[in-house]
Amino acid sequence: MRARPTWAGRNYTILTAATVVSGLGHSGALIAAAFAVLGAGGSATDVGLVAAARTVPLIALVLVGGALADRLPRHRVMVAANALSCVSQGAFALLVLAGEPRLWQMAVLAALGGTGQAFFAPASEGMVLASVSGEHSARAFAVFRMGMNGANIGGAALGGALIAAVGPGWVLAADAVAFACAGALRAFLDVSGVPPRTGDVGMLRSLRDGWREVISRPWLWSVVVQFALVNAVIAAAEAVYGPLVAEAHLGGPGPWGVALGAFGAGTLAGALLMTRYRPRRLLLTGSLCIFPLALPSAALAVPLPAGWLTVVMALTGVSVEIFSVTWMTALHQEIPEEKFSRVSSYDWLGSLAGIPLATALAGPVQEAVGLHTALWGCAGVVVLLTAAVLCVPDVRQLTRRTTVAAAGVTPPATPPAAEDPVVG
Repeated sequence: MRARPTWAGRNYTILTAATVVSGLGHSGALIAAAFAVLGAGGSATDVGLVAAARTVPLIALVLVGGALADRLPRHRVMVAANALSCVSQGAFALLVLAGEPRLWQMAVLAALGGTGQAFFAPASEGMVLASVSGEHSARAFAVFRMGMNGANIGGAALGGALIAAVGPGWVLAADAVAFACAGALRAFLDVSGVPPRTGDVGMLRSLRDGWREVISRPWLWSVVVQFALVNAVIAAAEAVYGPLVAEAHLGGPGPWGVALGAFGAGTLAGALLMTRYRPRRLLLTGSLCIFPLALPSAALAVPLPAGWLTVVMALTGVSVEIFSVTWMTALHQEIPEEKFSRVSSYDWLGSLAGIPLATALAGPVQEAVGLHTALWGCAGVVVLLTAAVLCVPDVRQLTRRTTVAAAGVTPPATPPAAEDPVVG
């Protein structure tokens, strides 16, 4: 009996294992960083400032990270980014364990971690699907997402327990070790079959080339614009409005935490489903699965009892994962390998750019129109934007190819068959 599927080669296995290792450490460390700030006498505002310090360089540098990953060997960019994250988290751990860390010190180290993520994320997405043949890409990415989501859920639970037992400093130290182990694993990737990258094109031209790839594909830029706003309103609903509703109507943070955990469990179920489900119309199927993202905001606006909210969050997790796999499969199928990281960086920028502003404005909007109206507004934005994206013909018609070459070699497009069901 084979220990792994035939399509899961050495590089894919290393990448997945490294992601599980780093995910176990990092998801707990994000919680530890918040408790480290509070333990140093910081306020909720200070916790937000440290979280923003991680997010701002990620948004500011992700395009540079994508261009660099298309100019240099991607595995080297990933290893270097892991090394930076290891150093920043190790220094953060030493600072906390030594006692009385200052807010500015924690913010600077969080910013270094965000910088590492800005360079790591586009390079990682360029490597994962290039490690398997095109016909297995959707299943491979679904399994990869299962490992990543499972590590994030388990790491958060383990991190919370360890914070209570030994304190946040040791959890941050464990995250530094996890980054070191993940970087060491990625250093063993076999890139002998990857064409060399000359890097002889200037950075600005690389960014312009990536932008042209995005803007020349209506299905691509329309979804990126959609998620710039969808992610923003969802972040406002979950980070700001959800806790307010939980405190007033659901019984406090406990039921809200269970609901968020159910969303994580739903992503695992969705990834498992996508190891078997192969919709023909990729983006039509994926976009239809964005409509359920309006349900949590609507459920909070009613508000539904905690039990029903948990069910809604679980179903939303399933739908998000279906979209994630179909979206990445479409990117892998349509985008040339040598430009993949640049395109991915624009996708990341669109997904993240609106979140800080939305979370900052969530409170003033709620005070101006009321909590329930604000939540219904979040749900309405998701529905209207998704309906608008479905009006784009390329979104409805982009079809899975029966044969796709590996590593981003793009054969001619296959037109959708007349007998394809509308649901993909």
